[in-house]
Amino acid sequence: MNLEFVSRLTSSDRDPSRLRSARWFAPDDMRSFGHRSRLKGMGFDDVDFKDRPVVAILNTWSELNTCHSHFKNRADEVRRGILQAGGFPVEVPVMSLGEMLMKPTTMLYRNLLAMEVEEVLRCHPIDAAVLMGGCDKTVPAMLMGAISADIPSIFFPAGPMLKARWKNVTLGSGSDAWKYWDERLAGNLCDKDWKGIENCIGRSAGTCMTMGTASTMACVTEAMGMSLPGAACTPSVVADHSRLATQTGRHAVEMAWANWKPSDILDEKSIDNGVMTSLAIGGSTNAIVHLIAIAGRLEQTLTLERFDELSQTTPVLADIRPGGQFLMEDFFDAGGLPALLNRMQDLLHADSKTVLGGTLGEQVADCDVIDDQVIRTRENPVSEAGGTCVLRGNLAPSGCVIKALAANPDLLSHRGPAVVFDNYPDMKARIHDPELDVTSDSVIILRSAGPLGAPGFPEWGMLPIPKKLLQEGIRDMVRISDARMSGTSYGTCVLHIAPESAAGGPLALVRTGDMIEIDVPKRRIHWDVDEDEAARRKAEIKLPDVVPPRGYGQLYAKHVTQADVGCDFDFLTGRSPGEEPGIH
Repeated sequence: MNLEFVSRLTSSDRDPSRLRSARWFAPDDMRSFGHRSRLKGMGFDDVDFKDRPVVAILNTWSELNTCHSHFKNRADEVRRGILQAGGFPVEVPVMSLGEMLMKPTTMLYRNLLAMEVEEVLRCHPIDAAVLMGGCDKTVPAMLMGAISADIPSIFFPAGPMLKARWKNVTLGSGSDAWKYWDERLAGNLCDKDWKGIENCIGRSAGTCMTMGTASTMACVTEAMGMSLPGAACTPSVVADHSRLATQTGRHAVEMAWANWKPSDILDEKSIDNGVMTSLAIGGSTNAIVHLIAIAGRLEQTLTLERFDELSQTTPVLADIRPGGQFLMEDFFDAGGLPALLNRMQDLLHADSKTVLGGTLGEQVADCDVIDDQVIRTRENPVSEAGGTCVLRGNLAPSGCVIKALAANPDLLSHRGPAVVFDNYPDMKARIHDPELDVTSDSVIILRSAGPLGAPGFPEWGMLPIPKKLLQEGIRDMVRISDARMSGTSYGTCVLHIAPESAAGGPLALVRTGDMIEIDVPKRRIHWDVDEDEAARRKAEIKLPDVVPPRGYGQLYAKHVTQADVGCDFDFLTGRSPGEEPGIH
């Protein structure tokens, strides 16, 4: 992929007194003396920082974040670009949200990282920031914080890992882990082969190479104009990714001089572009929650209805797992996101601004698709519309979602008896019990898995299929929960039931044997119980106490919103008041 680009921000107006950091370093007073002298105490000289934009490298590297294991090197390459452009690079570590190893879920901490990014940018002498993230929640968290702080910022994604191979099979992280685990439970995969898959499915540093949440949000970020063109699909360990890091650093300096802020780039049209991109790539259902939260930081309202409205008119063009055949490396080789966006320009708001200072339409105008199998033509889409759908009904009055693209088409209209699990430990203890009264027509339900109930809204939504049914050859069933689902997951899984059970939603009242119906074409979910019976059960139920006695968990439980409105904290919507910190 050609990663060259044209910036429209280049300007001869480079008055250092206009830089935000000048408030810290320029005055001839005692406080600024202290600022300068302590920089010199770290070995910096006047030539390093005087009259230069201070560009912060917000690095989410951690040895417990597998997706970001290459970020030590990439931070140095970003630094090189900042120096090339005449800036003063400063690396600032911020919380690392590693999806694989953090429990109960990184979603519990998305808002904490967003708060940290906002406050780090506001309280330091920073003129621009490079946001280094990639693993699922780091992307929306860093965007949310940067939007609220409204300081020039550009996102640098970790990039997807390389394609994996096992024997003669191409593996996709996440998706194939689920697939082969089911085969192991069914007795079709030996321990040696399972170990072989374990040893090779994580091919390199980087995020999942399927269209999971990480790649979905990287694509959404690029489509919204907050990263360089081509950034979202560039594999993590190829030379292009190193050059991208340096280019991002260089451009951050230009953004600092131009004072080109998120508020100059993002608006309601940008949000629409993000939604349509997520749909066109067959992206993760998690993007819905994150985009709603990002819109809230922009003081915009993105509703589930708007998401579903765009879903019905946006074709799925990227044939990428889990909803398709290929992987992110194939997407990159086929022309990447710029080529896909070029193919759907008429649907997008092409006049939306980007970090380059121009428009999205200008950015993708000359980007050609190289492989029509990976990036389909408009005449031959993976799906004409409706890759992700929003359902409503008496089981989900505030809505729920399903990734129809990754579901069994025969189950998109289905009615069956509920098999209810009160929480994840209950499900884990009973789901594979040979005596469990369950058939392929059953609807498996998990509650206490939402923002409050779990806590943190974990990715439990791809509920396991009972072992006895796997052994009968069953590989998909209707499954319903107030949880999220990994973007690498698949199956007929209804997610994000709102209100959640722990907040008193109808899911808390369902009992095993109740009939449940979903009708995706009609956007309907229905719990077959009369109103009097539902009222009687509601009067009898006792909701759990979900507020921890102390700490961040208590703050989270008291202030997190429900899935349909983004799960942000209720006191964080909108931008900061705009007041700079006093320097005394």
